[in-house]
Amino acid sequence: MTSSSLLNARLLRTTALGVSIAVAAVSAPAFAQDATTDNAEDTANAIVVTAQGRSQLLSDVPVAISAVSAETLQNSGANDIRQLNQVAPSLLVSSTGSEANGSARIRGIGTVGDNPGLESSVPVFIDGVYRSRSGIGLNELGEIDRVEVQRGPQGTLGGRNSSAGLISIYSKKPDFNFGASGEITYGNYDYWRLTGSVTGPITDKVAARLDGVWVKRDGFLRDTTNNTDVNNRDRYFLRGQLLFEPTDALSIRLIADYTYRNEKCCGAIYVDNSVNPYIGNLNNPGVPATATTNNIVKVLNDLGQPLSAFNQGYGRDLSVSAGRSFAGKTKDYGFSGQIDWDLGGATLTSITAYREYRSGQAGDLDYGAVDILYRADSDDAYRQFHTFTQEVRLQGEAFDGKLDWLVGGFYANEKLTVRDNLRFGDDYGRFANCRIISGGGLAGLYSPTQAGCVAGGIGNLAGVGRNTILAASGASGADIVSAFTALDGLNDLGTINDRYYQNDRNWALFTHNIFHITDKLDLTLGLRYTNDKKRFNASFTNDNTVCTTVQGLVLDDLTSTTSNSTAKALAGALIGLSCQGNSTAELNGVSINSKRGEDKFTGTAILSYKPVDDLLLYASYARGYKAGGFNLDRSALKSPILPFGGQAGAQALAGNLQFDPELVTSYELGAKYSTGPFSAGLTFFRSDFKNFQLNTFNGTVFLVQNINGCSSDLAGGDRDQSKFTGAPNYNAGAAATGVCPTDDVSWGVRAEGFELEASLVPARNFRMTAGLTYAKTKYRANLVGTASGAPLDQALRLLPGSNLSNAPELVATGSVTWTPEIGSSGLTGLVYIDGRMTSDYNTGSDLFPQKAQDGYAIFNARVGVRGPDEKWGIEFWAQNLFNKQYAQVAFNSPFQEGGTSTGTAFADPQYPGGRQLFSQFLAEPRTYGVTLRGKF
Repeated sequence: MTSSSLLNARLLRTTALGVSIAVAAVSAPAFAQDATTDNAEDTANAIVVTAQGRSQLLSDVPVAISAVSAETLQNSGANDIRQLNQVAPSLLVSSTGSEANGSARIRGIGTVGDNPGLESSVPVFIDGVYRSRSGIGLNELGEIDRVEVQRGPQGTLGGRNSSAGLISIYSKKPDFNFGASGEITYGNYDYWRLTGSVTGPITDKVAARLDGVWVKRDGFLRDTTNNTDVNNRDRYFLRGQLLFEPTDALSIRLIADYTYRNEKCCGAIYVDNSVNPYIGNLNNPGVPATATTNNIVKVLNDLGQPLSAFNQGYGRDLSVSAGRSFAGKTKDYGFSGQIDWDLGGATLTSITAYREYRSGQAGDLDYGAVDILYRADSDDAYRQFHTFTQEVRLQGEAFDGKLDWLVGGFYANEKLTVRDNLRFGDDYGRFANCRIISGGGLAGLYSPTQAGCVAGGIGNLAGVGRNTILAASGASGADIVSAFTALDGLNDLGTINDRYYQNDRNWALFTHNIFHITDKLDLTLGLRYTNDKKRFNASFTNDNTVCTTVQGLVLDDLTSTTSNSTAKALAGALIGLSCQGNSTAELNGVSINSKRGEDKFTGTAILSYKPVDDLLLYASYARGYKAGGFNLDRSALKSPILPFGGQAGAQALAGNLQFDPELVTSYELGAKYSTGPFSAGLTFFRSDFKNFQLNTFNGTVFLVQNINGCSSDLAGGDRDQSKFTGAPNYNAGAAATGVCPTDDVSWGVRAEGFELEASLVPARNFRMTAGLTYAKTKYRANLVGTASGAPLDQALRLLPGSNLSNAPELVATGSVTWTPEIGSSGLTGLVYIDGRMTSDYNTGSDLFPQKAQDGYAIFNARVGVRGPDEKWGIEFWAQNLFNKQYAQVAFNSPFQEGGTSTGTAFADPQYPGGRQLFSQFLAEPRTYGVTLRGKF
């Protein structure tokens, strides 16, 4: 892989964007002296934000915030929050197995994985209304006024606490002057996008606005087996608004919106060594497995997976089982009302909202041609949020304007329902048996076309495979053979329809006050008290009787002191593969419930100083919080080996689903300089996270742990493992090492660095922007997995001392906009280009090297001609102009791990997953097209 240091140097030394940043940062003062933009235009272009619950100039707000205007959004082609990556260097938005799982990260911190039980570290607000998870913000946005990206913990305002930042999106309000606009876009992949907007007065006191968007596009991926595209677009969006202003002191804004999506998402392909050299020989087939071959690849190939799929680079042809689908439907709609009432001595703001969101997503979840694991397309499988929120703020001044005070309250009632139908596929039983047989000492019996995957067939009394297993297993032989027979029949079994339900009631009281100590010195103090209570229940339906059968046959052989080592090994493998993820008929008809509650004080303190009108200096402290909750996944209840009945039933284990709240303490030093044609901001930050909520897929199940640090030395106890006997970090007792005394447990993640943003208008029709973020977001050198100091899960042994996933140390962004006048007819041109350059990072939350991503650069461009007053326009555009291929996320291919190495090959340090295969969700390729705009 390209080293970070070399790439970082290249970013700033040898690229056009690096030159742009250098020009903006170094030459800007000289340009500013020559600029002729008058004061009136400077005032008109000033950006107003509401990050502190008040309307303030961006340059006067002593917090780290990026504001993106409607013009910038239009030029960059932003239709949802993902495109904000191009103009906000500290932000990274990505989506993986489902667009409902979209995740936003700020300064390398974000919520990871496919689990709606975890709240967003970077929540999304639209018109002041909290959206239950940040993935909901991947919808179309319609006509937008601006977007504010606040960086760092939001412990006082923001309606709902967040530990890393928040994204606030503000739509255009109704106007009392009539106007209408529309656009038609056509691009490659048969991309069509139609938008329309109309606004105007109904009476002299009431104005209305209606926005609509329709999008349709072929998929970026091709499922040749089922002759269909995947990762396509087929959606529409409607938003209607009424603005009622009966007096100058009272404004009432009502908003209703509806989004519908009927799309196939999200396909993945295998990672090969042309994409990531750390794959090495991992994709080479061979039974028995050797130092250069992997038995699981041979198994998959023999069961129908073409070998070409393991060596396709960034090819976009998917491997999918016949009849499996990635179909999904999403409905998102809601209503909100905002009242702003000037009472004379104070202003009252009330925002009331109710929203419903429902998303169902089918999937071929082994991401291969062998039918191992799937979710069927069903109206009874979905995740659903019903959310009511109410926020009230009262803000005014006191002591002759020396105090700008604000008090408020917030209430949310969120009802989350998840219904799941995850099942083992039609090939699972044979695949599981072949995985066992091919991966160890029985590889000589491997015969994938015969029952049990053994020569002669497992049921053939005279078969060599059956009799060899009988002899090798000693007294347990008959039970082992019967278990192989049962596992061979584990096909199309599993969840019928599991139901998870969580009711979250959250209320808070807060105050945010700005003390004007002098004309130049301000002190801001904010405090928030939050109370959060969650009630959880789940009910299971499952027809996997193979699990209970195999447990009944060989559990005693696994635990017996008289069983030989072969029998014990086979018994463990048979039960583990029969009961993966606690998919067992033992849970059929079983229900569990639990509850949790917590309350926290959070807040902020900011000292800001303006030595001159154009310069703001500030220092801040903030305490942030993200609520704890429940892991909505039955696999977290226990290990699949022992039955639930042997552990006092499922209800006794419900507490294992809980995780603790995430806490963050943050410090910032910042400066903002603004003269009109030139503005710049510099922020230094440090944030320490305790109980960091991490969600990791280990190839079999999702692990949710609260990551903490230990101030005492664990002597490598958090980095050892008991799986690979030939690896240098092997320790047979690794499961019990790495315990930290409770009093020594503290923060486990630290994000620190600096952010630089600059904007320059050297001439009336020319604007340059540049941004640079250096964020060292790392785990502490000694880590534990709970607040009490329990050991870190061995699957996370690469975390100590390393950068977090999806946390590049260096990101640079830049844009150039030129709108020259063409003659004297009122025509103007448009030349726009933006870029984002990212240093190396790892996309997997377990940080396996096979999930690393080299640094890359993405550029977008747009050129066009516009009529007088921009009444019409035609623009040609390209996204990902140079067709850069990269992965959004790489992950362990589900259940596809080969035999465990006993030597140095396919073991730590290069292969911490052993012979585990890897898949990846690709980023979007180059798209291009033409847009026609009109307005009147």
